[in-house]
Formats: sequence, C-alpha cells, structure tokens
Amino acid sequence: MDLRIFTEPQQGAAYDDLLAVAMLAEVLGFDAFFRSDHYLKMGDVAGDPGPTDAWITLAGLARETARIRLGTLVTAATFRLPGPLAITVAQVDAMSGGRVELGLGTGWFDDEHRAYGIPFPDVGERFERFEEQLEIVTGLWSTPPGGTFSFAGRHYRLDQSPALPKPVQSPRPPIVIGGGGAKRTPRLVARFADEFNTPFMALDDCRAANARVDEACERTGRDPSTVVRSAAQVVCCGADEGEVRRRAAAIGREPDELRRNGAAGTPQEVVDRLGAFAELGITRAYLQVLDLSDLDHLRLLASDVLGRV
Repeated sequence: MDLRIFTEPQQGAAYDDLLAVAMLAEVLGFDAFFRSDHYLKMGDVAGDPGPTDAWITLAGLARETARIRLGTLVTAATFRLPGPLAITVAQVDAMSGGRVELGLGTGWFDDEHRAYGIPFPDVGERFERFEEQLEIVTGLWSTPPGGTFSFAGRHYRLDQSPALPKPVQSPRPPIVIGGGGAKRTPRLVARFADEFNTPFMALDDCRAANARVDEACERTGRDPSTVVRSAAQVVCCGADEGEVRRRAAAIGREPDELRRNGAAGTPQEVVDRLGAFAELGITRAYLQVLDLSDLDHLRLLASDVLGRV
C-alpha cells in the first residue's frame, strides 16, 4: 500500500511549515505530499497565520523537492475557472518534472466562500460546474499539439483555445475524485478519474462506495480495475499509550474516538487498520496529519508503519 501524507494547512500552517513536512516526507520514503484546498479554518482552532493557496504552495514545493508526488485533496471547482486551472496544473507539473496530481471536487464549505467573496451556487449547479470543469481540463490537456479546443456548456464556453501549455505527464496528470455520493460521483469517476478516494469513511461505507464505482464503470464499459482505490484517514500514532494520548490531545481529539474513526493507536494498531482497508482493495492511503509541528510523528510512521503495509 502506498502511504501519502495529507495536510490541512487552513487549520494553522505557513508555507515554511508545509515545506518542512513535505521535505521530511520525501526523505522518509512516503509516496506523496497532498494538501487540502481551503481558505478558512474549521472548528475551534486559531488558524494562524491564515490560509495559504494550494497551487501556489505546490508550485513552491515542486522546486524544493525531487521525488515525492504532489497534489490536492481536493481543489474546489468553485475556486477557479477551468481554463486557468488547466494552465496552473500543467505549469506545476512541468515545475515538478511530472509529479503532480489533481484532486478535484465540487466545493462544499459555504463559510469560506462567504468569507472571501467566492460565489457558492446550490449543490445541483456545483455538480454541473464540476462536470464541465472535468470535461474542459481533460479536453485541454488531451488536445493534440497544434490543435484547438472549443467547448459550449451551460456554465462555461471556450472558443478555439490553443490548449496550452501541455503537462509533462502523458497522457495527463492523474485526476482524483472522491466522496460517497450514490449516483453522480460514481458516474464522474467512471468517466474521468484515475483514482477514487473515500475520505474518512468507515469500512462498510468504503466498501459500498467502491461497489458503486465498480457498477458505474461496468455500465460505461470501463474496466473497474483501471481506477486506483484510495482512502483518507486521520492518523494519530504513538509508540505507547501515553504518546497516543499526547498526540490526540494536541489535535483536540480523544484516543478512543480516533481509533473508531481513524488510523490511531500504536504502530501495530495503525498497521491493522490500514490492513483492513487493504482487504477491501484499497491500495493507497492518505494519512491526514493534523499537527504539522510534530515531525517525530512522521518519523514514527516511517519507521514502524511504512514498511509493514
């Protein structure tokens, strides 16, 4: 199982904090460094020094790292127009030498849209815009060199775009779509995604969500095995119970609750939890690290978990 480090910097992290985590994750052998795409803190945290932009962050990390893959879980379709988003991701892909992945979603956090003046349509329109964005981004990237791309949708229109620049990766950077929706999400995964992610789900819910993706792939004639299956889980690992409790307290959670709803406990408990997801066909885990100042947490995960899953 690939293990990826997943961060939530809107909860309180500067670029330098993210750089330290990403560089250590690379040295320790983790597969990727991902970050959320949010502009407002959630819950009872200070959130200082304030938000950082996901793609500006990844552009910086692209030049500071050499091996680790970089991406978003997930970019909100409400935040960016699809044409400029395709340009941004292609540019960061080039800056990284072909190590970028695009997690894309509808956007959901109403408060951050109000706080920063971003339009927030109803859920039906957000899904319409999300689907059109997927069509446009993939269409721009797949247009042959020298060709042009046009699109006429309900929400976006492109006329004779030169469809430049092209990403480094061929045929394009991987696209990650996640969520537990029963109808629209599986259909969009089957049509556009290289990876389907189940975020913070219980095992039974994860199994059911992946079954719906299998069914959607089969309906469209796609081999379900061509979709990478992944899961995101909050991680809180300690060498002993005292360390587990200390790390749980640092993120405002209780050890027992984290054991039920995340990958928590001793290294063996975390290995067992990830193993249960592996039995469902999950081949990639995003470990959500919430205390970005605790670099020893990463070291423990690398030494006692990484090589055992």
